[in-house]
Amino acid sequence: MRVVWTPEARTDRFEIWAWIAREDPFAAARMDERFGTAVHRLGDHPQLGQDGLVPGTREFIVHESYRLIYEVDSKSDRIWILGLVHTHRQWPPLQDERE
Repeated sequence: MRVVWTPEARTDRFEIWAWIAREDPFAAARMDERFGTAVHRLGDHPQLGQDGLVPGTREFIVHESYRLIYEVDSKSDRIWILGLVHTHRQWPPLQDERE
């Protein structure tokens, strides 16, 4: 399956890289490589992750600190990478009570 990163997921990936790179650029590069490897594996095995907390999504723990949120679209033969989230962050985000 073809893997497509959404703009939001690309931003997540860059922000993680930038955060880690402030202290250790080599660690940031290794983590980013780990993300790339995980996504490549998903292209071959889209069911590697588990059912996500958000209906219709799946989640794949790529590192003890990061989960990859994705959606499998069998009709278009695509996997949509929706986000990279630190495992200690609230996921899914809470709805604004005013909405």
